[in-house]
Amino acid sequence: MIVDVHTHILPRSFKGRMDELAARDATFLALFAKADPRKAMATAPELVRAMDEDGVDVAVALGYGWCDPDIAHEANDYLLDAAERFKGRIIPFCSVHPGWGEAALREVEHCVAGGARGIGELHPASQGFSLAKDRRLGPLMRYAATHDLPVVVHGSEPVGHAYPGKGDTGPATLLAAAERFPRVRFIFAHWGGGLPFYALMPEVRRALENTWFDSAATPFLYEPGVFAAVARTAGPERVLFGSDFPLLRPKRVAAQALGALSPKQAAAALGGNAGTLLGLQPRD
Repeated sequence: MIVDVHTHILPRSFKGRMDELAARDATFLALFAKADPRKAMATAPELVRAMDEDGVDVAVALGYGWCDPDIAHEANDYLLDAAERFKGRIIPFCSVHPGWGEAALREVEHCVAGGARGIGELHPASQGFSLAKDRRLGPLMRYAATHDLPVVVHGSEPVGHAYPGKGDTGPATLLAAAERFPRVRFIFAHWGGGLPFYALMPEVRRALENTWFDSAATPFLYEPGVFAAVARTAGPERVLFGSDFPLLRPKRVAAQALGALSPKQAAAALGGNAGTLLGLQPRD
């Protein structure tokens, strides 16, 4: 079973509303201000077509770190509808802003009732909150821990090239979140901005016992050897295959994993670890 834990889909109407959405939402502006919507955005049927072509069985469809609650609700409902339409192929997560307080919890409850299995992607930089200190995070993280909802957080490298939406949520900030909320099952996207490399430090490895790292956008960020490096430092059970579709096709990132890992480690990264994390049954 191949599970892509990091994909994005949006309502078709978003492609024709770029200026409106960018004016209303800081995250949308950061990610799509200079993007070609034909390449940067995909609908549910386009995701499933890519999955079929690339041999992916299940995909987690993430939201973005929305700032506008109405945009978030519209996008979240689209994910829930897509999961219902393509049963067993798409697993929806919902995205909210911790600063909405009770409204954020109500939106998560609405999404969970509709089939959402996690929260995210959160983008602390564009959403304007601190993972390490912001008190507004408390209720949302307690809800996630109580209801066993994994939380996906966008991670970014403190060095290297800039790119749209990179932000500044680096290893130190992500580690602080893992230490602050040890009961939350975090998935730190984009290899957590390099955080797993610090798992060679015993205290860091202990703090990451409830944390996973996805490979979203790897070809744009690292050499393929990052798969083996993270498997060695954080543990092969902490590696999750994520493509960041539609930014990248799943087969491109999967090929890197297959080339860098042992067959056993590759099977775990490409689906086994996600299956355990999300309670998925292997497909026949």
